[in-house]
Amino acid sequence: MKIKNLVYAILIIGFGGFIAYRISSNNSKGKGGKDKDDKNKPTTVTGVIVNPKTFDNNLSLSGSLEANEQIEIHSEVSGIVEGIYFQEGSNVTKGQLLFKVNDIELKAQLAQASTKEGLAAENERRAKLLLQKEAISQEEYDIARSDYKSAQAQTQLIKAQISKTSVRAPFSGKIGLRAISPGTYITPTVLVAKLVNISQLKITFSIPEKYASQVKTNTTLTFTVEGSTEQFTAKVYAIEPEVSVTTRTLQVRAITENSKGKLLPGTFANVALPLSIIKDAIVVPTEAIIPIQDGKKVFIAKNGMAKEVKVETATRTDASVLILSGLKSGDTILTSGVMALKDSTKVKVVLNLKK
Repeated sequence: MKIKNLVYAILIIGFGGFIAYRISSNNSKGKGGKDKDDKNKPTTVTGVIVNPKTFDNNLSLSGSLEANEQIEIHSEVSGIVEGIYFQEGSNVTKGQLLFKVNDIELKAQLAQASTKEGLAAENERRAKLLLQKEAISQEEYDIARSDYKSAQAQTQLIKAQISKTSVRAPFSGKIGLRAISPGTYITPTVLVAKLVNISQLKITFSIPEKYASQVKTNTTLTFTVEGSTEQFTAKVYAIEPEVSVTTRTLQVRAITENSKGKLLPGTFANVALPLSIIKDAIVVPTEAIIPIQDGKKVFIAKNGMAKEVKVETATRTDASVLILSGLKSGDTILTSGVMALKDSTKVKVVLNLKK
């Protein structure tokens, strides 16, 4: 009986081991077949057919708005502020009196200098008569004339100092917040206020050196600013005569009208600078471009496989990139999943007709 049970146990264990072996074998074969099928299965990607078209070659740049004219108002002489004749934040006109520094001492000095000038003038007149009569030498007359000229110059100097006590606006514009009050003792180092002319604004921006030859004066450009959807225009009026060695860029300046005061100095501007209109241009979606160490590349579909192609690019917009070399009309360029592709990868292309 014991031998019979032992035989049954051995048969059961052997049968179970056989079943386990077959299951394991079938799983291995199934997995190997699946890997093989997956390897041969092409990767599904989207693509577009390259067709030449007219391309408006606009260069997108960042610029900065500046006041057409702006200065800091200072006094050229020291003294007590006698009166302030402008309102903070108001518009002032060229030549308008802004503030006055007390000039009592200077006027007293002027009176003294004028008296000396008069006396020196009389001495010079008498010396001239005596010289004509040969009563004095030429040297004595020259001394008298020199004294007169010196007194005359001193009078003119004091008059100039008195004129500086009245500070006037050098140009029309808007004056900012003042930092003085009547009675303040002011020196030339004290900032009184800032004056800016914002009826026109300057836009300063830099372009890469490869576009330097394409920028001309009187070119009309468009720009936008943060917080507004309105598009403004400006005209290029000045170009730096040399390319910056450190940044390899060329600085350009344009001017725009701001009579309605919608624009403020100091804000950033998104500039669209027109360079040229290119016919039969090769343009591809931005997502197709892959940066590499020595340039850029794309993948095209050829004979059911992905082919790596190095390209030379130019102007870039939000949605597309201008291609200078590497592609031709009729190429099918791949636009999705390109970062995972390798050269000669099998692909199944789904054409995106909207691109």
